[in-house]
Amino acid sequence: MNTDYALHEMLEVHEIAVFKTVCMTKSKTMQALVTEPELMQILQQDVQISQQQLQELGGVLSKVTR
Repeated sequence: MNTDYALHEMLEVHEIAVFKTVCMTKSKTMQALVTEPELMQILQQDVQISQQQLQELGGVLSKVTR
């Protein structure tokens, strides 16, 4: 993978990671309020996918900042 990213590219990846973190936090918080099983499953899936995506974004950021 090419790790020669421009500063604006690195900042964009960071912004995506921050946004994804906020979305995941909202999904986790909403789980406490949801009683519908299907909606609960959707929120749980969203949290799992978000965690995977944040790990991937963290990997990109760690390669860039070295």
